[in-house]
Amino acid sequence: MRVGYACINMTLPSKFKTCRLKTVETEGIQKVKELSLHNLNETLRVIKWNIDHEIYFYRMSSDLIPFCTHPIMSWEWSKDEDVQHITNQIKELQKKHDLRLSVHPGQYTLLNSLNEEIIRKSIVDLAYHMTLLELTGGSDMILHVGGAYGDKESAKKRFISSYKTLPENIKDVLRIENDDKIFTIEDVLELCRETGAAACFDIHHHICHHENDRDVKEIIDDVVDTWKNKNIIPKMHISSGKNAKTDRSHHTYIFEEDWNFFINKLNGHDVDVMVEAKMKEKAVLKIKEFAD
Repeated sequence: MRVGYACINMTLPSKFKTCRLKTVETEGIQKVKELSLHNLNETLRVIKWNIDHEIYFYRMSSDLIPFCTHPIMSWEWSKDEDVQHITNQIKELQKKHDLRLSVHPGQYTLLNSLNEEIIRKSIVDLAYHMTLLELTGGSDMILHVGGAYGDKESAKKRFISSYKTLPENIKDVLRIENDDKIFTIEDVLELCRETGAAACFDIHHHICHHENDRDVKEIIDDVVDTWKNKNIIPKMHISSGKNAKTDRSHHTYIFEEDWNFFINKLNGHDVDVMVEAKMKEKAVLKIKEFAD
């Protein structure tokens, strides 16, 4: 089992940079390259720190290349030798240490929007994330289903329809995650059956829905089954509620009882776990302490 965290390293600390559109208009696209190289170097620095501390799972930031999908972007960033010099180092480390690198497009990447232009832009955003995964040796792109827009069943059908238009390389790495408000793990499993995608089970999101009809062990069995043809260990998420188990806000760490509950429900399955806690790598290291 690899246990990882997302983006920011609190110990270093790491700092990713961006700028306003006005700055790019004033200083030129070279400013975007400057910031991008900084962000990629920060990513490399974090990954090296992770390896030193035996953390082999990491979610890269979605904001490494500012304005990557904006019309102002005239720089072919993925073909730039300076960019490739850094991403090649990341890929070498990924191969050497069997790192699992993932990305998680944001809340505005919506395959089931009622607006066709938003869907178009979302697919462009997925293509950007795909390029980042290819350059670094990453393997997972996590995506929520989206909004219900007043009709959840129609929203699911739109997701399936949009999914089927995606390039095969994106389909190969796209994992659908249950959220804490609208789309349950049962909804996600239904979508996985229709699309062939793998399910990324977030146990805290599941608990926030107050769903106790099925034992979590059975659910995890079904989730793992969606990964059977992916040639990679299933990926799952864990967090602890800030003030209560059903609190959607994340706690700074993972409570030991929450971790133990999750582990006991795995039913012997080998999975990789992304920790979603405000203290990031510190939360991972704490889990390692009480998991030993």
